Amino acid sequence: MGTQLNPQAIYDVKPLGKRKILLLGFQHMFAMFGATVLVPALTGLSVSATLLFAGIGTLLFHLLTKLKVPAFLGSSFAFIGGYAAVVAAGAELGMSQAASLPYACIGVFFAGLMYFILAGLIKAFGVKKVMKFFPPVVTGPIIIAIGLTLSGSAINNCSTNWWIALLAVAIIIVANIWGKGMIKIIPVLLGVVGSYIIASCFSLVDFTPVKEAAWIGMPFKMQDTAFHV
Repeated sequence: MGTQLNPQAIYDVKPLGKRKILLLGFQHMFAMFGATVLVPALTGLSVSATLLFAGIGTLLFHLLTKLKVPAFLGSSFAFIGGYAAVVAAGAELGMSQAASLPYACIGVFFAGLMYFILAGLIKAFGVKKVMKFFPPVVTGPIIIAIGLTLSGSAINNCSTNWWIALLAVAIIIVANIWGKGMIKIIPVLLGVVGSYIIASCFSLVDFTPVKEAAWIGMPFKMQDTAFHV
């Protein structure tokens, strides 16, 4: 018996038209933006540098895959434990967090090289032979552990303004359960935009950093990178 397809799921966006595809793209951007920014916010890395290289990596990915895989390459929460361990080891040696982070970046660099090795193995032996070493019983608990580790951060973020956080969640739930048509497809986008507009109306959004930010500038400093080490 073949796998049953969910009749409410969208497997091909082309029939939706350009406007609806654009809305889905915005929703995906907002959904991934929070996760991409959260990693540098937790580790002390540059948010602007993270966004820049996430964009460059995504563009290269689409170029190499010939636009066949709709994916975004953002921050990885799997590295947070490694960053914390390196910063703790640096603290024992009297190093500040800023001085320790470039050494953690070296580990991320070599992790990136492992992606090239894994890609070569998949190319040589095929996806099925390689992925049998990474069954759901292995990857599932890792993802669960990462989520549980980050749950405390989610609570801390919500505690800054509980009613705005609950409003965003409420909009998403209502749109996802009772929404019709496109409303049901973009609940995350509606939750983000709706709660942001309400927060702006109550003067809960500080636009000062946006006004003071430079229009053009380097998103990172060389002393904060692995090349400085």
